[in-house]
Amino acid sequence: MRAKLDAVATALERARLDSLERDAMLKRTTTSRDDLQKKLDEQTVVNQKLRAELEKLGKDVDALLSEGGLGKSIAEAKKRLAELRKAQAAAEARAALYSQLLGKFKKMIDAGELTVGLREGRMVLQLSNDVLFDSGKSSLKPAGKSALDAIATVLKSVPKKFQVAGHTDDEPIKLSPFASNWELSTARALVVVEFLLSKGMKGQSLSAAGYGEFDPVAPNDSVATRAKNRRIEITLMPEINELVVVP
Repeated sequence: MRAKLDAVATALERARLDSLERDAMLKRTTTSRDDLQKKLDEQTVVNQKLRAELEKLGKDVDALLSEGGLGKSIAEAKKRLAELRKAQAAAEARAALYSQLLGKFKKMIDAGELTVGLREGRMVLQLSNDVLFDSGKSSLKPAGKSALDAIATVLKSVPKKFQVAGHTDDEPIKLSPFASNWELSTARALVVVEFLLSKGMKGQSLSAAGYGEFDPVAPNDSVATRAKNRRIEITLMPEINELVVVP
């Protein structure tokens, strides 16, 4: 009972931290957009004043502005503002999807079967290899099939692309048909992909990768931390049109 309460507390704390990270990202995007809008407004006023003065002198206003670079600067500022608005809209859509999926996976999170977090702005679903597979093997255990079945039920309704990635600890392979942790982690990722496909997810929405022991989330210095590194991660991949750099 104590372990379950600790797991719930950990999940709640992680959700709180993820929410803070998401809010900070949206704030940075909004601030950048507002700052650029202010600069654009100021530059537009200067441009209008300069145009009025030049017109009084009977000058070719459009040609002079083009030669002076002001017209180009305003066009570039407007383009950048449009990009920032697009980035903000994408960030808000990801935040809404993240909150929606958190609600749908709440039961699994509370049970300690699944963790959901943000890493580099991407939503990551994480399952322990100890739940999915026996040591050194790539055949799904009954509990693993049950967990993945529930995940597929939710994800197959999400029109996004997902990468399934296998990870191990740094212990050398022993008593296993696989020659290395690379091969083991990749085989497990492929098994999970095949299971998700059998549950109705589309092939074009899934990819598989194996990282072996080379992408740990904790130090490999104890039994508990090594267990954290033995995992399958299902990452929601961003669309190309969402990859807008925000300063």
